[in-house]
Amino acid sequence: MMISSLMEYDGYHAKIEFDQDDQIFVGHVLGINDSINFHGQSVDELKSEFQNAVLNYREYCEKIGKAPEKEYKGAFNVRIRPEQHRKVALRAASEGITINQFVSRAIDDELTILEG
Repeated sequence: MMISSLMEYDGYHAKIEFDQDDQIFVGHVLGINDSINFHGQSVDELKSEFQNAVLNYREYCEKIGKAPEKEYKGAFNVRIRPEQHRKVALRAASEGITINQFVSRAIDDELTILEG
């Protein structure tokens, strides 16, 4: 059984899970294409390993001449049914907005309901 939570360090967020079988915390950085993973047996060790993982990632990127990814750049692909695509496009056009604006508004509406 895994129990999960989130952790933040210097603009990066990681999903933390506790593996009861191995009695270890496992972290995976979210929101970037590169893979940053870490683990620890205590909360203090986990925090330290998270910080080290981010620092090592940035050093590696600098070494190879690549800009470190920042999480959640604001662009992602969504696959929907063609009929949904048609309805969204026509609705957005009738309101004089782009599909991106329509989808962004729909996401904001959903998040407002969830956070409400």
